[in-house]
Amino acid sequence: MEKRYLDNAATTFPKPPEVAEAVAAFITGLGSNINRGCYGTAYEAENMVYETRELLCRLFHGPDCKNVIFTKNVTESLNVLLKGLLRPGDHVLVSSMEHNAVMRPLVQLEKTGVSFSRIPCTDTGDLQLDAMEGLLQPNTRAVVLTHASNVCGTVLPLGQVGSFCKQHGLHFIADTAQTAGVLDLDMEKMSMDALAFTGHKGLLGPQGIGGFVIRDELAERIEPLLSGGTGSVSHTEEVPTFLPDRFEPGTLNLPGIAGLRAGLLWLERTGIANVRAHEAALTARFLEKLAPLEAEGLIRIIGRRGTEHRTGVVSIQTVELDQATAAFELDSDYGIQTRVGLHCAPSAHKTLGTYPTGTIRFSFGWRNTAEDVDAAVTALEEICRGV
Repeated sequence: MEKRYLDNAATTFPKPPEVAEAVAAFITGLGSNINRGCYGTAYEAENMVYETRELLCRLFHGPDCKNVIFTKNVTESLNVLLKGLLRPGDHVLVSSMEHNAVMRPLVQLEKTGVSFSRIPCTDTGDLQLDAMEGLLQPNTRAVVLTHASNVCGTVLPLGQVGSFCKQHGLHFIADTAQTAGVLDLDMEKMSMDALAFTGHKGLLGPQGIGGFVIRDELAERIEPLLSGGTGSVSHTEEVPTFLPDRFEPGTLNLPGIAGLRAGLLWLERTGIANVRAHEAALTARFLEKLAPLEAEGLIRIIGRRGTEHRTGVVSIQTVELDQATAAFELDSDYGIQTRVGLHCAPSAHKTLGTYPTGTIRFSFGWRNTAEDVDAAVTALEEICRGV
């Protein structure tokens, strides 16, 4: 049975072949740490990391490549940013569509005296911008916002929120887990102070590598979450004050960075606009073919019905059949690989009206085809009808 992978919102698969080749080449042919060795391969590794920072800075229109900080993933990045910035008495705004990568750190911080308010969203996941003004408090310090929902794919208006933050003197931190490598991101135009990214989704790198890009003004206000050896200013036990070392203690995931670099180079050659157009076409085809099933009452489509302001993520609910059962049968009987449940975003599901049941999520990537879409719809229809 042919397997059809439709879980690209969790991690893209397969990666471009050169990603695996780059990881293997680093492990087998280079292997050195950076900032430690005074020999050729160590310098080669340092150059590879520097080039990756440059690629990311160019992609996100960041302030400088030294402001690109590597972490394990977007979750670690958001923890560094939120826990390093916020102090007891501070207040932040978030959307009601946030992932637990934002919400769990904030709930932890709430116990220390940090507070937050949720900007309401519609039942299609669209941000209600006009509600933001009324949620401001004298101690509001920042807005933290996902760029797109990992549940329904709705894209939130980062540019407009950035302008709001600039007008009110607030820090703006964006979670781009679902959009980096898929949608255009411009820190300057969108007035972002920090952009958190992960490498293993739209950037097509391996798991275990991510990071954030930060402006100097915000970096100066953030207390590092982790500290340790950096290979720099080793004469002192104080944490370095300069970037990127201030936020990069210990040994980086260099094989992961090598793979991420290969993914970024693939994206540059292919063009993000082309990747986006391909995924949008598949999403449009899927929504069109799902419409008769929804009209018949077999399923419920969650979120927007078109491809405008949405990523290649489509969540549905089966009306008569248990979601987990349906997802299991999609995989076991048809080879259709999806994700089922609450997707680490309970607030989003409450906003969308799908809590606590959750949804079955289909998410398309660069390697998916129209045949994958058609096979998924056929399988879903047969499961819902009990064929």
